[in-house]
Parts: sequence; structure tokens; C-alpha cells
Amino acid sequence: MHEHRMSEIEGIYEDLEADTDVSLEEFREAVEAKVEQMGGLADEETAAMLIAHELGASEVNGVADIEPGMEEAKFTAKVLKIGEMRTFERDGEDEDGRVVNVEVADETGSVRAAFWDEHAQAAVDELEEGQVLKVKGRPKEGFSGVEISVDDVEPDDETEIDVQLADTYTVEALSLGLSDVSLVGAVLDTGSVRTFDRDDGSTGKVANLTLGDETGRIRVTLWDDQADLAEEFEAGDTVEVVDGYVRDRDGSLELHVGNRGAVEAVDEDVEYVPESTPIESLEIGETVDIAGVVRSADPKRTFDRDDGSEGQVRNIRVQDATGDIRVAMWSEKADIDVGPGDEVALADVEIQDGWQDDLEASAGWRSTVTVLGSGPDAGAGSAGGDETEAGLSAFTDGADDTADSSEVDSQAPSDEPLDGEVIEFTGVVVQAGDPVVLDDGETTMSVETTVDVGLGEEVTARGTVTDGRLEAEDVF
Repeated sequence: MHEHRMSEIEGIYEDLEADTDVSLEEFREAVEAKVEQMGGLADEETAAMLIAHELGASEVNGVADIEPGMEEAKFTAKVLKIGEMRTFERDGEDEDGRVVNVEVADETGSVRAAFWDEHAQAAVDELEEGQVLKVKGRPKEGFSGVEISVDDVEPDDETEIDVQLADTYTVEALSLGLSDVSLVGAVLDTGSVRTFDRDDGSTGKVANLTLGDETGRIRVTLWDDQADLAEEFEAGDTVEVVDGYVRDRDGSLELHVGNRGAVEAVDEDVEYVPESTPIESLEIGETVDIAGVVRSADPKRTFDRDDGSEGQVRNIRVQDATGDIRVAMWSEKADIDVGPGDEVALADVEIQDGWQDDLEASAGWRSTVTVLGSGPDAGAGSAGGDETEAGLSAFTDGADDTADSSEVDSQAPSDEPLDGEVIEFTGVVVQAGDPVVLDDGETTMSVETTVDVGLGEEVTARGTVTDGRLEAEDVF
């Protein structure tokens, strides 16, 4: 009976052997200790299964499954990049410590593996980019995501991992956990520098760019000393991100640049061809990319938020081959130089229920607004130009179906009230100050009145138009 149990234990060990460094003798000792520990509640076979589970628990299915809370992780990955050896002083020790950071990845993601001391020297002397390794180490939260402090490593010449080596990445090739990333892209959108207070009392800075290449687009977050770079570039520039690292934000990848990284202008041509959803097929609640030609553009208006701060918004109407939609451009987006006839791409806009049961697209802080080509009525400062103008063909069923500038101008509203004309204007109050501003879903009207109105109310004003404003005799 005892021999039968031993053969069962050996069978369990054989299933585990490839994933553990524990010898059969050590495994048997562990099984006996587990039986004694459980006071006879488990026989040797059950104890062997428990020990096997404990030993195999550190084996992960892929790099993406590695988490900082794990005591140990075992995985197989390909070497992407070997860093330089750094030395540091250890407290109370004469000999300096050494560390080499090695970027490794499998098909699920990448992770930085820290090789210490003797392992660091071996990494420099023996590792090669493209080599596949079996790694065992302790996960922890590092500067740019999860890092592995390597305890043991050995070459794996039999496993193939389909991960491409790249000095310069494309947007499509980015994955969570990558660091030391270089990427060349066209600037699609820029943001202003924002400040914030850290827990230690210091003040930090942050700003954003959106970059695109032939494979897609990525939001770039610039921290502290790098944040001011966002104001040095404009849409249409080509830049290279140096030493960035990839983070997750609300389920989307972002490329971050800290004080070790940089963003530099480069003289390269990068083609960004956006994809878009036809306007006629938009539905409430979607976050989509749309594109087309600007039919009309209202003046920017300001309003008071509930917290007392001042907000701003500007409405434009965009048309593609299938239909048109009003787009509300909020905060910084309201300052973008865009006018009738311009070709625009709007990424990550939210489709909402607008006034008069019409759909409306909302372009907020996460959205990207790119002017691809300027119409005859556009301001001289519009970004884009000839280099990216061809990209509009991707927005519609064909270039022949897209309204050109002259068609757009003829479709723009031409029935604006004239000075001295008596009119009625019904709209929602979007500014309750002096003047009151009403919005009817197509246009806005400034109204001179002494009547108190509230934001969001729908009112009708009747009166005479003077200098483009309605001097109201009645508001009801």
C-alpha cells in the first residue's frame, strides 16, 4: 500500500517537474510534513496534490497576468532590450551593488526585469536581444508599472514567442508595460499645461499631446519639466518621443514622458489616415471618430459652472457624405481655429441627445480635433495643410461624394436676421448673464433683456435685431 502511495506521489511530481526546481526527494519531504501538519486529515496523495498546487501557483499564463502582490512569478519571455549596468552603494557594505534592467515580453505584454549583482553581470555578458528566457522572480510596483526582481533565469531554445524587436515603435506595436519607447508621429492635437499639488506639498505639471502614425493614434502625457513641450508644437508637426513608457488609463493605452524622456521635432513625413464612423449611423451613447467638412461655425461663448469657474464652448456643424451633426467643442477645444470649408477629423467624441431631439457630438478633454485641410473661409492659423489633406478620403465612401468648399458654403445658413428686423427667437439659455445667450440647436443668439432667466430654460425672445443682437421687448 505504501509503494502504491509513493507511485501516486511520483506521478503527481512528474506532472509538476517541468515547472519547479524542487527535487523528488524534497517533494516527498514536503508531502510528509504536510500530512503531519494536517494531523491526519489528509493522506499522502491529497497532501501531494496540495503541495503541487502551492509550487505551481507562481506559474503565470503570460506577462499580462503578473501582478505586484504575487510572492513569485514564473514565465517565459523574449528579450527586447538590455539596459546599461548601474552601480549603487549599499548601506553598511563595502562592495557596490549592480543592476541591469532588461525589457522582456511575450504576446500578452512586456515587463521590465531587474537583474541584480551576479545576475546583472551575466545579463551584460551573456544575454542577447531576441533570446527567449525562462524567468523566475518577485513582482513589485516600479517606476513605469510592474517590474520583476529576477531570482533565477535560464535560456529556452525551444519556445517561440511572436514579438517583434523594435528600436522605434509604431502606435500599433505599443503594449502595457513597455518602457524606453521611441515613437515618431504627427501631432494631431495639443493641450495646455496644468498644475497640481502633490501629497508632499510640491507642485507638479502635466500636459497632453495626441500623436498619430500610419497604424493609429496615442495620447501622450508629459510630466513636470517635459510638460512645457506641449506648447512648443502645433497640429501638423512631426515629433519623436524618446524614452517614453506605456501606462493604462481607463482601459486605453497612453504613452507617458517623464524627466528621463523627451519630445523632439524631427524632419520626417508621417502619414496618419484616420478611420471614421458615418454620421448617419451614429447612436446615442457611443464614443466614436467622425470626420468631414465644416458647414458652419458659431462664435465661442462662455458660461458659469456650478463651482463658480468659467467654462467655454463653441459649436460647429460637420458634414460627411452621409449626413451632418452639430459638434460641441468644450474648454480648450473651443479655441481651435476652425471655420466653414475646413476638413476636420474628430476622435473620441461622445454622441449625446442634443436639443430638439437631434444628435450632438461632444468633444471634451479626451477628444482630438485635427484640421486636415483649410477651406476658403478658414483662418490663416489652421493646422494641417497639403501633407495631410489626402487623409479625408478615408472619412467617406469616396472623394466624389464629399462636399467641396463651394458646396458647403451654399449649404451654410444664409437667413441670418438683418439689423432693424423684428424677430422671435426660441432657444435654450446657455448663458444667463449680460447678455443672455440662447441656442436653438442650429445657431446662438445674444439677447439684451432685463428679465431673469436660468441656465437650461427654454425661452422665446421677441424684439429688434441691432448689431447682430436681439434687443428684446418680450421674453416668455
